[in-house]
Amino acid sequence: MSRPVRLLIVLAIAAGLVAGAVALTGGDDTGTPAAPVAPAPAPPPRDFIGVIPPGLASMTRSELDRALDIAGRLHAGLLRQTFDWSVIEPGPRHYDFSQYDRLMEAAAARGLRVLPVLFNPPGFHSAGPPRPSPRGTFPPRHPADLGNFAAVVVRRYGPGGSFWRAHPDLKPAPIRAWQVWNEPSLPAYWPIGPSPAAYTRVLAATAKAIRRVDPGATIVSAGIPQSRIGVPFGRYVDGMYRAGAAGAFDVLAIHPYARDAAGVIAAVAQARRIMDRHGDHSPIWVTEVGWAAAGPPSDFTVGARGQAERVGAMLLALGEQRRRLNLRGVVYFGLQDSPQYAGGKDFWGLHTGLLTLRGQPKPAFASFEKSARQVLGR
Repeated sequence: MSRPVRLLIVLAIAAGLVAGAVALTGGDDTGTPAAPVAPAPAPPPRDFIGVIPPGLASMTRSELDRALDIAGRLHAGLLRQTFDWSVIEPGPRHYDFSQYDRLMEAAAARGLRVLPVLFNPPGFHSAGPPRPSPRGTFPPRHPADLGNFAAVVVRRYGPGGSFWRAHPDLKPAPIRAWQVWNEPSLPAYWPIGPSPAAYTRVLAATAKAIRRVDPGATIVSAGIPQSRIGVPFGRYVDGMYRAGAAGAFDVLAIHPYARDAAGVIAAVAQARRIMDRHGDHSPIWVTEVGWAAAGPPSDFTVGARGQAERVGAMLLALGEQRRRLNLRGVVYFGLQDSPQYAGGKDFWGLHTGLLTLRGQPKPAFASFEKSARQVLGR
């Protein structure tokens, strides 16, 4: 090998060593190491995003399979579903789980989690009349009664529950989070007069009973709405803390219905401030939020295009802010429009579905799917 060629090889090696040194020191001429690049935050778990299909427990098997398959196409990993106490316990200490067994089997087969809402006592446990009342859903006569019912349900669907033992072919997906009641700040769901102290007594008794069966269970408060109909949100949540609710729940659930996505974020931020002021840094769970594509005029009736825009923006905003706000997840209300209730009247809440009453996708369906996929990092 000639001397010029050997010299070129030596110079090339030296240049490589210098380049490596520059890379290690950050690439400038001061020798200051480059600041480490923070890893991208891990995407949220699959059940961060959920939906509420109407009447899951009362669907036929084919209807149930279709609804759950659609939920999977939307990248929703969670189903929020009322566990109707009056249906499960039609007579004192007589339990019928047939509807809910079907739901749990179909959900587990698809890897979907279920968030049950413990709600609607049978007449013999109700603080109201023995039969359903047009005034609304009354709380239990005794707070411990809901706890006793909850314990029965946990023994069936919680870790090692009798349902899972009876279905060894299923990969167990035990329920670990339990929501206690729904919107007790509204007269329709607490007709004896909304009272944060009275609700806290029910919440505490139910939490105690659930934790006795499953010490690792997550207790989710009832979803407290932003509404002008009942007790204002801030006053009600403050009242719960004054009544000692902080130790009774692990996650505060809220229903931040608002005109747009920015309003939803503002409502969640308000809840965060209230909790922090009480020294409670527990997570927040948005267990209902949505907009109507049609129906009677309201603050939340925004047309098909407005619904699509708001749904997509809301999911992206909550996904982006989830760490700052300590957000456990978000559940959209709902998967499909609902028919008018017997004896009721039309209102915006019947038109918030991502599907029409006949099951046809609205523009919001594609918006939800796209944003959910982005939030979950898929």
